[in-house]
Amino acid sequence: MLTPLGRLDKYISSENIFNRQMVARSLLDTLRAISEDERECVSVLERIDRLADDSEPTVRAELMEQIPHIAIFCQENRPSIPFAFSKYLLPIVVRYLSDQNNLVRKTSQAALLVLLEQELMERGDVESLVCPVLVDLTAPDSSDDVKTEAMAIICKVAPMVGRDVTERLFLPRFCEMCCDSRMFHVRKVCAANFGDMCGVVGGEATEELLLPRFFQLCSDNVWGVRKACAECFMTVSSASSPDVRRTKLSSLFISLISDPSRWVRQAAFQSLGQFISTFAGPCSNTGQYFRDEAQWTGDTNDSNDSGGGEQTAEVLSADEPCCADADAQKCLPEETQPSSRAPAQEIPEQELFNSFHYWRTPVPRIAPELELELEDRRPSAPALDRKQLQELIENLEPHIDDPDVKAQVDVLTAALRATALDSGLEDAFLEPRAARSNPFSSQQPSEHLPRERERECVCVTLTTSTGVRAGADRMCVSLSVCVCVCQWKVRRTLAFSIHELALILGDQLTAAHLVPIFNSFLKDLDEVRIGVLKHLYDFLKLLHQDTRRKYLYQLQEFLVTDNSRNWRFRSELAEQLVLLLELYSAQDVHDYLRPLALCLCTDRVSSVRWTSYRLVSEIIRKLSSCSSLLVSFLGELVEKFCHSQKWSGRQAFAFVCQLSIEEECLSLDQFSEHLLPPLLQLASDPVPNVRVLLAKTLRQTLLEREYFLSSVNCQQVALEHTLVALQTDVDKDVKYFASVHPGSTRLNEDAMSTTSSTY
Repeated sequence: MLTPLGRLDKYISSENIFNRQMVARSLLDTLRAISEDERECVSVLERIDRLADDSEPTVRAELMEQIPHIAIFCQENRPSIPFAFSKYLLPIVVRYLSDQNNLVRKTSQAALLVLLEQELMERGDVESLVCPVLVDLTAPDSSDDVKTEAMAIICKVAPMVGRDVTERLFLPRFCEMCCDSRMFHVRKVCAANFGDMCGVVGGEATEELLLPRFFQLCSDNVWGVRKACAECFMTVSSASSPDVRRTKLSSLFISLISDPSRWVRQAAFQSLGQFISTFAGPCSNTGQYFRDEAQWTGDTNDSNDSGGGEQTAEVLSADEPCCADADAQKCLPEETQPSSRAPAQEIPEQELFNSFHYWRTPVPRIAPELELELEDRRPSAPALDRKQLQELIENLEPHIDDPDVKAQVDVLTAALRATALDSGLEDAFLEPRAARSNPFSSQQPSEHLPRERERECVCVTLTTSTGVRAGADRMCVSLSVCVCVCQWKVRRTLAFSIHELALILGDQLTAAHLVPIFNSFLKDLDEVRIGVLKHLYDFLKLLHQDTRRKYLYQLQEFLVTDNSRNWRFRSELAEQLVLLLELYSAQDVHDYLRPLALCLCTDRVSSVRWTSYRLVSEIIRKLSSCSSLLVSFLGELVEKFCHSQKWSGRQAFAFVCQLSIEEECLSLDQFSEHLLPPLLQLASDPVPNVRVLLAKTLRQTLLEREYFLSSVNCQQVALEHTLVALQTDVDKDVKYFASVHPGSTRLNEDAMSTTSSTY
């Protein structure tokens, strides 16, 4: 029988490539098997260095995928193998960054980002070893692909290494790459990450060094570069001073929103509201006051919140950015990165021209008369669009003496002129009325633009604080129109942001205008209702108590979904009900929220049930102020769960008891009187999982309280007898958790490892 180290030695020199790949894949398991022997760990690390010289790229790539996992192991076992990462692993990562093979190089870039995110690298090593290599890879003599990849990695590494290192090592080369006349791919990467770089280096370096380059990129002869500048315009503006924003960036944005390319104009339109929001000062008093029960409480919304506009992906293969996001998912903790590009489906070569992939019902020919009819109707749309923009400008004109307001008026005026450049873009972007009258408008290519329109509505409303209440009626009419639009994505966007609009408008305008819209969302598709549900507490807390109480009757409607398999909907409901407890009285909680909680506790999905158990414990806390309601609810818990025919229900009762004590949801006297006697009866439960959780509850929770060890507790004798019985249980796990002291390190680790089986 070969030892782990012997098996490693046997296959590391194998002529079979797959054997060497398997060696790289099993390195972490080998280290874990010999972790107690420091010399053998060092021997394995030395063999890793030998494996790194393998001539086969797939072996080197496999090794690089394992480096982050091995680095974490070294970090956890640092006392026994000090300097293991910096001595053995980091040189491999640095060397592979300049590997000739594309797969190895990309894998090393992904591994580097993971190592930095997990803070597994010393700052000195990053500055002295990694950063110089990245800068060298962007040298003029590097290949175009390597230069583009390295620039993308530098932009991602900059926020992690901080301002000082970025200014000394990265900033000069970044400025140089912004002017690379040979490769527009490099310029596009720089433009896409320009805002992040500005945020790292600060305002002074941004205005002195970066803004001149940004002006050049905004006038680049490649439209993809200009589009990337428009998409990051808000972050660049946020990093600049108000004077620069007012005198320079506003005119630059005007040039982008009037760009000859419709894609650049579209990106600029999407950034319009975000850019205008940067003009609002940090002390903006846009937020309104809300009545909370009997008092007025100030809730000021920060106008610097940029919102979450979506970015439009370009459909040009030549413009694909070279980044290591896809490879990063192979290395360590699964972090899903947001992507605006759908993954391409691989089709076998022999199936490329299969008609099955391309056949569709032919689009019927539009009658010439209908075409003429549509052309006659088109001019009426821009009038509505220009009217909306003109109303915004009119709201600002009385304050035109303010330089910031003047800059905003200039930008909006340019947007007004730009609407005439592309009527197709204008129709999709600024015409909710046309979308309402045409139920097929959701099939247009620019169906995301109405959603951007709603986001900009929020941004502009936040910034133009002089006209919040004056323009509230017009804005709410616009929202009401959008609710009638056939595009469910528009309604979904509104559902996710309606609580923010309520925060701006105040309780009176919210009750008058937004509550009817909110009510319509409650009866909409699940894709729309989830937006309301995720912010249910945030919206209801802004309403008056009487209005808020009306929704108690409608909460049960969230239990019904279009798809019964959509368990995350019910899990979100349980989480929101925990927050809603503070908005209602104990009597309302008992009458309306208690039945919902008990229903969710019997859900088919385990995740929903365990979230609901926490909800039950919080209901106990809420009802503890009313003795009669509490006693009634505790009796119901005993009947429904402790005496349940299903073992999962009895296990749930033990867990609720544990939570109630740990979270101090009720007094120890009340617990001892109403919950402890039925809890101790579970010691004779026929299912070991129930007895295991009971043993944990008694040993780790109850016996940690002095109350249960003293003679004051009338159940002390019964508690001791139950513990003795569990310590002699036939099941070894029950016996273990009932015997070992809860302060033991091994117990805590074992408890975590058995969570999935018992919880």
